[in-house]
Amino acid sequence: MPDFQLHSPYSPQGDQQQAIDKLVKSLRAGNRHQTLLGVTGSGKTFTMANIIEQTGRPTLLMSHNKTLAAQLYSELRQFFPDNAVEYFVSYFDYYQPEAYIPRSDTYIEKDSSINDEIERLRLSTMSSLLTREDVIVVASVSCIYGLGSPEDYAQAMFPVRVGMDLGRHGFLERLVSVMYERNDIDFQRGRFRARGDVVEVWPASLEEEAVRVEFFGEEIDRISMFEPLTGNVISRVDTFTFYPAKQFVTASGKLQKALKTIREECDARVAELEGQSKLLEAQRIRQRTDYDLEMMREMGFCQGIENYSRHLTGREPGATPYTLLDFFPEGFLTIVDESHVSIPQTGGMYEGDHSRKTTLVDFGFRLPSALDNRPLRFEEFMKITNQILYVSATPAKFELINSRVGNQSYTPVKRDVDVTRLPQPRISPTSAAIDDFDVTTNGCWLIAEQIIRPTGLLDPVLILKPLKGQIDETIELCRQRVERGHRVLVSTLTKRTAEDLTDYLRSIQLRVRYIHADVNAIERVEILRGLRAGEFDILVGINLLREGLDLPEVSLVCILDADKEGYLRSETSLIQTAGRAARHTEGEVVIFCDTVTKSIQALISITEYHRRTQQEYNERHGITPSSTKRGLQEGLKIAAPEFSPPAKMAEGGSDEDVEAVIAQLQQEMVEASAALEFERAALLRDQIRELKSAGIPSGTVPTKVNYRNGMKKSRSRR
Repeated sequence: MPDFQLHSPYSPQGDQQQAIDKLVKSLRAGNRHQTLLGVTGSGKTFTMANIIEQTGRPTLLMSHNKTLAAQLYSELRQFFPDNAVEYFVSYFDYYQPEAYIPRSDTYIEKDSSINDEIERLRLSTMSSLLTREDVIVVASVSCIYGLGSPEDYAQAMFPVRVGMDLGRHGFLERLVSVMYERNDIDFQRGRFRARGDVVEVWPASLEEEAVRVEFFGEEIDRISMFEPLTGNVISRVDTFTFYPAKQFVTASGKLQKALKTIREECDARVAELEGQSKLLEAQRIRQRTDYDLEMMREMGFCQGIENYSRHLTGREPGATPYTLLDFFPEGFLTIVDESHVSIPQTGGMYEGDHSRKTTLVDFGFRLPSALDNRPLRFEEFMKITNQILYVSATPAKFELINSRVGNQSYTPVKRDVDVTRLPQPRISPTSAAIDDFDVTTNGCWLIAEQIIRPTGLLDPVLILKPLKGQIDETIELCRQRVERGHRVLVSTLTKRTAEDLTDYLRSIQLRVRYIHADVNAIERVEILRGLRAGEFDILVGINLLREGLDLPEVSLVCILDADKEGYLRSETSLIQTAGRAARHTEGEVVIFCDTVTKSIQALISITEYHRRTQQEYNERHGITPSSTKRGLQEGLKIAAPEFSPPAKMAEGGSDEDVEAVIAQLQQEMVEASAALEFERAALLRDQIRELKSAGIPSGTVPTKVNYRNGMKKSRSRR
């Protein structure tokens, strides 16, 4: 059993210990599903850390967004400094998938921007899972997307040691075979350089260290770890293991077999299309496949090689793809944080991907095997995972139905489920029911409630205000809090409103920034760090100012247009957003509404229940509430660019700065891609490229409207 050592200056407080005991007992009893119902600020991460230590199993901790994943990663690294805590999220800062739009006959090529640092962290995760047992992986939904075969990745690893008879030429061949590139001038991760009998390699999974291998004849004479920038030796080592430089690696024997099976599928597909009189599609797929095969034969890879993953890994048509979950050993523990969001997100990935690729296949842009390069179906995810712990302050009916003794196999939740028969978290029948539960007793719920905050903090005070004048009222409330050195969150309904409100608040000399889905993952982390560090006072956002964000300095949350019932103003959303002010003794939530909706009433009811329970606990134990104190979150060690919202674009005139135009176009390109408007995104991408390559002097850029109207659409010829 792996040895997980939890390092913390404090021990479980409040009702943390009873939650830990119940959940550990349930896991050791072999129950498949269990739920931790923990309110904001009750120390759910610390509870999870204790459960990991006591169960002693490799753990996958899933989060629904990169920002929360980064926060969990930072906290768990502090709790487990002697163990391997890894971070695995999508490494795309920008991703526009390959697509075809039949109605306009437009083909859009795949375009992406890869974050090198996140790619390093992903490679480090894969390497740790294959070489260690004491591994905790904090991952986003990216973990259910296709990866290379764990077997191929493990076989590609090769160790070297002092005295090994390998030879310089043989060593270089091994490096090239695992996707390292030679570059004697530009030395970066995933590259090597050779000078005489000295070969220097910067492993793709290391951050600030590289490896120097020195030969004496055919024998390895010395292995040193050194700083890539200065060349200074850090230490001497006797052995070192090199891992592949890319996430997709295929053994030579499998590649040759894959080339043959790809050719066979192509010939069969061409015959099928010609039999349907689809001559253009048949010619298109033959040309594409011939080019890709030639690239793989000569270079070992091609653009879009992941679409041939079924052939490269030797899987049968329709088989479950390899993912990060296949790198885990048997019996690993899965923790789903903010499960009310993460579970639906996991279940929704497959259909959208399948629909887009089906169109590509039907029109001859991809072979049918491309459909097998996909995320896991939800049923496959549930089959691969072992025991699951759901963590949420507002668990959904899926978690509640499955977290029942006697119902511990996976139970799909149908829409016609009688929700009134489920336990209601805020009424809390669950705690008393499982204080000393017998795991063999039917009718018992495996739900541990954790609503007591160790700091004695009560849920924030709720204040309802009318919609009229909500902006002016928000400004005044912000000024009052800023004067006291506090931080403020403002929740809006749309990205446009968030940006416009940010510009307006900045114009009246308030220090403010915004955050939403178009801000890349690394910038989001840095923005939140900046808020806590006092670089600015007010953060405006939409849906990201919800689950899991740990911001102890925030004492006020303003929810604009709170009575607009819907996804962003549902009961779950309001409870989660209000919870951001639950870590401060002066926490308040101002709800702007003209009507008390069902969701607002639910928020009021659950807040009253939590405040009453916490107050009774404080009186019994003589606790005086105190604000949460926590050090700044550790960054991802990435040099993030300075963040500033794009400059506003005037509709006329010619004095815009070229950088502002490019920034605005890039933002709109990302929005179009996220909305699946691939044709518009491709046009915006082309405009950005032309601006960058034209070298237009600042002050002479045409206006946004005129520039757009002058662009031509790119269409494939039929």
